[in-house]
Amino acid sequence: MVAKYAGAKYACDPDQSRGRLYREEESVFRSAFQRDRDRIIHASAFRRLKHKTQVFIEHEGDYFRTRLTHSIEVAQVARTLAGTLGLNPELTEAVALAHDLGHPPFGHTGEDALAELMAPFGGFDHNAQAIRIVTSLERHYAEWDGLNLTWETLEGIAKHNGPVTQGSPQNDHSAAQDVPWALADYNARHDLELHTHASAEAQVAALSDDIAYNNHDLHDGLRAELFSTDELAEMAILSDCFAEVDRKYPGLNYYRRRHEALRRFFGILVEDVIAVSRARLAEAAPNSAADVRGAGRMMVQFSPALWSDLKVIRKFLFTRMYRAPAVVEMRRYVTGVVRDLFPLYMQDPAMLPKQWRKDVVEAQDDTALARIVCDYISGMTDRFALQEHVRLCGADPNDRPPGV
Repeated sequence: MVAKYAGAKYACDPDQSRGRLYREEESVFRSAFQRDRDRIIHASAFRRLKHKTQVFIEHEGDYFRTRLTHSIEVAQVARTLAGTLGLNPELTEAVALAHDLGHPPFGHTGEDALAELMAPFGGFDHNAQAIRIVTSLERHYAEWDGLNLTWETLEGIAKHNGPVTQGSPQNDHSAAQDVPWALADYNARHDLELHTHASAEAQVAALSDDIAYNNHDLHDGLRAELFSTDELAEMAILSDCFAEVDRKYPGLNYYRRRHEALRRFFGILVEDVIAVSRARLAEAAPNSAADVRGAGRMMVQFSPALWSDLKVIRKFLFTRMYRAPAVVEMRRYVTGVVRDLFPLYMQDPAMLPKQWRKDVVEAQDDTALARIVCDYISGMTDRFALQEHVRLCGADPNDRPPGV
């Protein structure tokens, strides 16, 4: 039997879940949120994250993070924070593992390209696409499309970064126009209360995302030799981390030194979130998960001082890593890949795989067709998108960056 959950009074209790869109018998040995987490791990879209870009295209190096390893790191941080704050670890982990399911190939570059192409058809947003994947595009179960996740997990995926709309549904009809169509489509069937904040568990998943990528992007940038250890050692927060390592381990090997320093940086971020979040929760004194949602502000945050220092590091990463010449050249090329593939499938949907053509037959107009094409392309891995581009477009190898 499932042990009764005993967390903080503001945590989400799986026994009090608002349930699933399609009613089903609950497991006798797993809680509702454990089942959500397990279904996400076994989803096809989750496996495909293994070959999707975090910063570097997945074939550029075996040691760089992919979207899958990033998601696993986010989940690890999220479970630590959730346990310390008395929150439900399974719900927190489920949201963390699912938060990037909607990313297309080539990371944010692919998302920008799809958003441009889909502008006449309702746009594209990776958070909304994650909802579409777990509620529609994963088609393995006999009785429903999607994974039939609990309301709390779906809410967390949709709103982990904050409210999607402003005001309440009763007095703010215009806000619905700003909701990405993929999210609005599902929300019309299953109200996720887009005007409120998400649970504290989902807020933890969001901050864990920030912690994970701020840490691992420094690792990956060093491995790619886009900047030096000495440059990092001069920056806020990091300078103290390197100084502590040098005091404790004088003459330490170069690689061990930077790992020890970044390990301490990682710890500082986690400890700051714990201290600030505990204080905010104590001040607000929420008596339930509903109180957290209705608090009107995030309960889980960095301190203003640390956030200010992090902005300096993020600016450094943007300039030296995300906009490094080699990265920009690769971004240019893969943007062209997405821009080439989209009109090909629009003009000749017969190019789509057999299992997608039934949806094409049922498409009523160009918007419906474009959304099918978008679903297909956004589900591609980096390597498959590149292979399809060569197969369908006969791409000139001389026009590609090295390694593609």
